[in-house]
Amino acid sequence: MSTYTASLLADVGILTLGALSVYVILATGQLSLGNAGFMAIGAYLASYLTVVAGVPLTSALVIAALCSGIIGVMIGFPALRLKGIFLAMATLGFGEMIRSLFLNLEITGGAGGFHGMAHVSVTYVWIWVGLILVLVWLMESSRAWLEMRAVADDETAANLIGLNTTMTKIGAFGMSAAVAAVSGGLFAHHHVYIEPGNFGFERSIDFVLAVILGGSTIGAGSLVGAALLVLLPEQLRALDDWRPAAFGALLIIVLLIRRQGILDRSLLRRFTFRKQAA
Repeated sequence: MSTYTASLLADVGILTLGALSVYVILATGQLSLGNAGFMAIGAYLASYLTVVAGVPLTSALVIAALCSGIIGVMIGFPALRLKGIFLAMATLGFGEMIRSLFLNLEITGGAGGFHGMAHVSVTYVWIWVGLILVLVWLMESSRAWLEMRAVADDETAANLIGLNTTMTKIGAFGMSAAVAAVSGGLFAHHHVYIEPGNFGFERSIDFVLAVILGGSTIGAGSLVGAALLVLLPEQLRALDDWRPAAFGALLIIVLLIRRQGILDRSLLRRFTFRKQAA
């Protein structure tokens, strides 16, 4: 495998994890535009642990995920008072606050960035992607996921039947932050250099767009959306200056044809039934 291909596949995996972090929150009917902030926390914390403290990468990623998850829970409590666009704007503000923090934090290099991380292979990245995809798939078959969907459909009704909607939404924030942190840690150790500009508002938009494009009703949709966002622009390089316009037009066409995203449960069931009939 060439270095170019490996880099693209690693970027697909990292974006998949970022999209999954948004997917978990969307399952409760909430939208976060600040997951790049949690990604930044994971990237800088994991990098500091491996470079300065000499912690093995896997352990550093677990620690970064736990710390980011705790911060996500802390953010979740005040966020419960907000809904819709107000919650989206609040999380956007949090993401920009984290970016500004690392921009001025000397211990992590400030505006000059942080480097010295050991490069990890695309195989290591996809081991983490596969593990988290399996965890999300198992969660989608659990009672907890049904409770999350119930909160998304009608929070008042979910309260009336005895569900703890508060803990459900806070738990979603915590898990989302942990997954985003793993994405950030892998990003840092694959690219071996990070700076605050890597974790701006555009990064959060990429996460949301990958979920919407790939399918927001099933975890595997995040993988499909991430693959399209990373690989499709590379296939349009021959268009030169027209590449962004062509890419945007293709995205609009896809969303007009498949409003629910490319992949959803009904599509999977259709293929399953066809296979069984054959």
